[in-house]
Amino acid sequence: MTVSPSRRNFLTALGGVAAASLFSSQVKPAFPLPVSKGPFKLSIITDEISQDLGHALEIATKEFGLAFVELRSMWNKNIINLDEKEIAEAQRLLKKSSLQVTDIASPLLKTDCPGAPKSKYSPEKPQFGADFPFEKQGEVLERSVAAAKAFGTTRVRCFDFWRLENQEPFRAAINEVLRKTAADAAKDGITLLLENEFACNTATGAEAARTLHAVQSPNLLLNWDPGNAAYRGEIAFPNGFEKLPKERIGHVHCKDVVRKPDGSYEWAAMGRGIIDYVGQFRALVQDGYHGAMSLETHWNGGGSPEESSRQSMAGWKELLAKAGALS
Repeated sequence: MTVSPSRRNFLTALGGVAAASLFSSQVKPAFPLPVSKGPFKLSIITDEISQDLGHALEIATKEFGLAFVELRSMWNKNIINLDEKEIAEAQRLLKKSSLQVTDIASPLLKTDCPGAPKSKYSPEKPQFGADFPFEKQGEVLERSVAAAKAFGTTRVRCFDFWRLENQEPFRAAINEVLRKTAADAAKDGITLLLENEFACNTATGAEAARTLHAVQSPNLLLNWDPGNAAYRGEIAFPNGFEKLPKERIGHVHCKDVVRKPDGSYEWAAMGRGIIDYVGQFRALVQDGYHGAMSLETHWNGGGSPEESSRQSMAGWKELLAKAGALS
């Protein structure tokens, strides 16, 4: 396969930096609110605060007291589209803030399913600065793996195509794509985190359990998102959660949801929605989950992404405290 110059430069730029050097000092900063000392590695997706990565990291550490972040886009570019100088600057900022990266929130397999009707969820414009057809998903994986290595993580988020009205005729083929992609990622020591996304074919806890049962790849874990499950109409906790194979939960996203009078859903700040997050957090502790958990604000009722994230972060901490999961 011929590699384009831009693709080669991207992969070379990422591969040229030893991931271990990013956090070689292993400095543990004295945060004002050391929430990372609880049972979970608390994080936030940085672009939910700001596209200005330096500002987002400053808020994450000095105000939110976090030791971890999740990377999706910055400076209005998707992480897999950063150039060499941007990669180096992001690394510098992360090291300056003593922040570790939980995973790369890549757009892997967030595209239309080949051979299937075009999904009504397939966007007209790129989401989070990325839009790649199925034919380029191999490149998306390569770029995501390179980004993960550059930013010191072994975990990459993925999906299972935009949602189809009837996915059954294509489900076996979708599972095979997941199986092959996981095998390819395993060659580089990467674990894939399949997010249950309300606009994709695995949207709920029940559907996640089905997909994980069908795809037994050891390096394919679940990015459990109760908000997405609720947005699809499932009672995320306890109904959706109780169906999941707990040993395959590799990451958790937190955002809240409200149901409108017409039966549709919209995002809410954490603690202002319908999800029993206190019960969810307690159950995760009881099941022995000690992995990463990221705030994915999505709600924009605060007037700006930063203020919306600030309010949702406050609600998140309150819920964690009630669950006994915040020290």
